[in-house]
Amino acid sequence: MSTWLEAFAGVEALEGAELDAALVAQMQAGAVGELGRVNFYTPTFKAYATSEISGCGKSAWPAISITGGDCKLQCDHCKAKILEPMIPARTADELWRVANEQIAAGAQGMLLTGGSNHRNEVEYGPYYSTIRRIKDSFPEFRIALHTALVSADIARRMEDAGIDAAMMDVIGAQETITQVYHLKRTVEDFERSLEHLVATQMHVVPHIVLGLHYGRFLGEDSALEIVARHLPAALVLVVVMPFYAPQKRPYVTPDSHEVGRFFLRARQALPGLPLLLGCARPPGRAKQEIDSYAVMAGLNGLAHPADGVVELAARLMRDVRVTPACCSIAVGDEVMALNADQAGLEVDVGRIIEMERRRAAGRFAGIPVVTAGGASGCH
Repeated sequence: MSTWLEAFAGVEALEGAELDAALVAQMQAGAVGELGRVNFYTPTFKAYATSEISGCGKSAWPAISITGGDCKLQCDHCKAKILEPMIPARTADELWRVANEQIAAGAQGMLLTGGSNHRNEVEYGPYYSTIRRIKDSFPEFRIALHTALVSADIARRMEDAGIDAAMMDVIGAQETITQVYHLKRTVEDFERSLEHLVATQMHVVPHIVLGLHYGRFLGEDSALEIVARHLPAALVLVVVMPFYAPQKRPYVTPDSHEVGRFFLRARQALPGLPLLLGCARPPGRAKQEIDSYAVMAGLNGLAHPADGVVELAARLMRDVRVTPACCSIAVGDEVMALNADQAGLEVDVGRIIEMERRRAAGRFAGIPVVTAGGASGCH
């Protein structure tokens, strides 16, 4: 039996990336039986199989902000820039109008968020009745909400409004809360919020941002322990991308091997929980290494994998499902927790691989790929 490191070395597209041999050996030794299915959300294959996969419109999971681009916190890694491209809906009437427009355009759901106040709370109060109206009028339309910090009462109000999925960042270091978020709250406040959310019937999908403390690992393991104590529907891991960090507080790029070690610890700590790698992570060689570790550690889903990582998963005998998805759908499916066989859009991976063989003869020769059913595209 070849080693996983040899399988990695055989993927031409991953040339130039380097993995920690000891860590890869540890991942291989710790794998019990088959690693299971891995779901890739990727636009990559559309170039190879345009006749099988229809185009994917960005309206499928639009992101809507109730504060537009405004946020009181101005966290060092974000500076509210993430809100700027979102669709603004600053009043309840405007949210109703925007939701109807997006549904008419084919949206399957929406990501609803907004800037925080100085206590890391998004003030959704005036919007709950409108959210309930949207859900009553369009029962199949999914709503994923970035909750920020919540009380038990607010969590119940979100549930009563019909929210399908609740997302929040879990931060495990007080220094990060104070210095990066500029926030006078505690680690215990974040844990209590997660506890209140999982007490509801909503799909709760917390996120842990790796390297959040200026590119260094600080409270990630504490955050993982918090998640393990409360067992949400799934956990999304992302790696900090501080494009907007101030010059006086610069970030370093998190070490990809340290990220890989955290993936393994997370998989070991949460053996039965869907673990997902979100869209955000550094580009280039770091992404190749991070994504390779994610496949080897047994993560269940990856959004927008680096070129060659799907082939690596197949070489490691993982059941591969590929979803041709723009980023909005990838995020939408993440927060719906890869719900059993309903996750993602099915495509015929075998047909795509065959077309890739013609483009790069022999690259996939002899690699068994489990298809997810008939080809389909975005609707």
